Amino acid sequence: MELTNENRYFRGDMPQKEMDEGAGASFGGPVADSEQWLTPAEVAALFGVHPKTVTRWAKGRRLGFIRTLGGHRRYRLSDVRKLLSEETSAGLAE
Repeated sequence: MELTNENRYFRGDMPQKEMDEGAGASFGGPVADSEQWLTPAEVAALFGVHPKTVTRWAKGRRLGFIRTLGGHRRYRLSDVRKLLSEETSAGLAE
């Protein structure tokens, strides 16, 4: 699936907050204003899985995330693309 501005599963204006080191739930480094973020449903649509699966990947530290001020997870577009390419490469190798 190509990620473009016309794609309804693409959103670059997600609310963001930087997590403290001791806050625990987030990993992946500081948050930049220019980064683009996806919801669990958007990531799930790209992979063809249920949004709960994406949440499990985040809990298993397979995919980095931040939490919004409302407590919702958001996934960095670059991390999602990297995992998607890894999954595609692994699928072709088998």
